[in-house]
Amino acid sequence: MAVGVCAVATAVGAEESSLETTRTALAKLIETRQITSRERQQWQFERQILQERLALMDREIEALAGKIKDAQATMSDADRKRGELVAENEELKKLSGRLQEIVAGLEAKLGGLVTALPEPLREKLKPLTQRLPANPRETKLSVSERFQNVVGILNEVTKFNREVTVASEVRTLDGGRTAEVKALYLGLGQGYFVTAKGDAAGVGRPSPSGWQWESANHLADEIGQAIAILQNEKVASFVPMPVEVK
Repeated sequence: MAVGVCAVATAVGAEESSLETTRTALAKLIETRQITSRERQQWQFERQILQERLALMDREIEALAGKIKDAQATMSDADRKRGELVAENEELKKLSGRLQEIVAGLEAKLGGLVTALPEPLREKLKPLTQRLPANPRETKLSVSERFQNVVGILNEVTKFNREVTVASEVRTLDGGRTAEVKALYLGLGQGYFVTAKGDAAGVGRPSPSGWQWESANHLADEIGQAIAILQNEKVASFVPMPVEVK
C-alpha cells in the first residue's frame, strides 16, 4: 500500500514538473513572439522612415541635377556672351583707331584753316583752337572730346561765313601808323575797313598765310556808309562795293 502511494506521488510530481516546463516554454514562446512582433513593428517603422529619406534624397538629387543643368546652360550662355563682348570690344578698338586717324586729320586741316580766318573769328575761336593738340598721339583728350571740339570750330566758321560782320580792330595803315578801325566782313571771302575819321580805308581778302589788306582810301565813304547802315545809323540804301571772287 505504501508502495502504491509512493508511485502515485511520483507520477503526480513528474506530471507537475512536466506542466511547469510546458508553462515555462509557453511563456518563453509568448515572450519571443512579443519581442519578434515589436522588432517587426520597429523594423517596419524604420523601413518607412528610410524609404521616406530615400525618396527625399532622390528629389534632392533630381533638383541638384536640374540646378547643375541650369548652371551649365548659364555658363554656356555666359561664355557665348563673353565671346561676343570680346569680339565687340576688338571691333570697337579698331573703330576707335580709325576715328583717331580721322579726327587727327581734321585737326591738322583746321590748324591750317585758322591762320586764314579773320581776326574777330580767330579771337572767338581761341578757347576751341587752343584745345587742338600739337601732337595727336600725346593728347589727354578723348576721341569724343576732340570730335566735339572740331565740330564746335566748324560750326562757328560756318556761322561766320553766312553772316555780315562788323568789328572794331586796330590796324596798321600806310606810313606805319596804327589806328582803330571798323572792319566789315562779308563772310570769309571779303573784308573792308575804315577809320573813324574816314581818312583811311582798305580792302582785305583771305590767303593761306592770313588776311591780306590793301589800302583803298578812295572807298572810305562807301565803306563807312555801308557800316553805318549795318549798325542802323543810316537808312538802308544801295552802296556799290568792289568784290573780288577767286
